[in-house]
Amino acid sequence: MTFDFGTLIAHAAKTRKLGAGTIIGSGTVSNRDADGGPGKPIAEGGVGYSCLAELRTVETIVRGKPETPFLKAGDTVRIWAEDDKHHPIFGVIEQTVTAG
Repeated sequence: MTFDFGTLIAHAAKTRKLGAGTIIGSGTVSNRDADGGPGKPIAEGGVGYSCLAELRTVETIVRGKPETPFLKAGDTVRIWAEDDKHHPIFGVIEQTVTAG
């Protein structure tokens, strides 16, 4: 993230009225390489990506165009999170995309 939550909240409070219970979201978390460049796929020693939009953006930066397609009906998404010792933080979430 370019800004931490403190900075986001301070900016929001300066530019609009925030009532009790206001929720501030940041969107997905972008991953960077140690050199500050775009993150790498897990297969290349990186930590992966938080969303397809980020992956497609990195593909465009690195390869000149996105290669990963957007999700379509029938695709399955499987996500999980691990702590620094690779222990699961919660169970695997698996969902299949359906036509709208």
